[in-house]
Amino acid sequence: MKKIALVTFLLYSTLLANPIAPIPLDVKVDTQKAKLGKALFFDPILSLDGTISCATCHDIENGGDDGLRVSFGIKGREGNINSPTVLNARFNFVQFWDGRAKDLKKQALGPIQNHVEMNNNFKNLIKTLNNSHYKEKFEKIYKNGITKENIVDAIAEYEMTLITPNSRFDKFLRGDKEALSELEKKGYEIFKQKGCIACHNGINIGGNMFAKFGFFKGVVSGNLGRYNVTKDEDDKYIFKVPTLRNIALTSPYMHDGRFDSLEDAVEFMMSFQLGEGASEEEVRLIVEFLKSLNGEVYDFETN
Repeated sequence: MKKIALVTFLLYSTLLANPIAPIPLDVKVDTQKAKLGKALFFDPILSLDGTISCATCHDIENGGDDGLRVSFGIKGREGNINSPTVLNARFNFVQFWDGRAKDLKKQALGPIQNHVEMNNNFKNLIKTLNNSHYKEKFEKIYKNGITKENIVDAIAEYEMTLITPNSRFDKFLRGDKEALSELEKKGYEIFKQKGCIACHNGINIGGNMFAKFGFFKGVVSGNLGRYNVTKDEDDKYIFKVPTLRNIALTSPYMHDGRFDSLEDAVEFMMSFQLGEGASEEEVRLIVEFLKSLNGEVYDFETN
């Protein structure tokens, strides 16, 4: 009963305090820093052996992830978690599934130094960049040239531009009631009625709170989530709630990529997170609604 009361409280408090909001149509960034960050994002020079870039795991034009169950790094080393989308990451309250990075700058530090991903270190990376065309690029923007802080500052500035405005659902929220089909509108109503919105709300339709994986039913998972950061027993299987923006493009689903289809993911969430089943028709309608969340990748260089 305590869990049910908590879910009810979360549902109504979020509906009142954090309704879903449309993504802004543009963003203000330092264009020169963002251009430099973009170049770094797509350049495998960041990795020790020059084979892995940020874009390896984050395909900007295809959902912002890599479409794999778990990602891989240099020499084919396999990770143990599904790559989250980088699109709209600026709207997350923390970064990574376990929330170990408080912002995009802290997040950018991780993959470069992770032995599975890029397996590099900043002393080596700075030396490499100083012996490349990047030396002049950095010196034009940063007085102190290439430093660890400036590398992640540029990458984060580019990632700040990675928003996807103008989804049909955003147009609906802005007043265009014809932007959604009748089936999608029904799906949105079920999404709210069933309580999905208790965790998936705000501008990113998620990404603004932690939640236990398997809230109503225990779930076996090889990743302990937030516990890896805090070492608090109560934080086992606690993960950042993922954004639902562009969700139709980011299969497979969950932190461990256990579901390939959106239908299976929705059915699982209804049972294990909300504690109630859903009919095949309800699942179908929710999925129809979720497909309306695909937006347009913002181009900071032409806007």
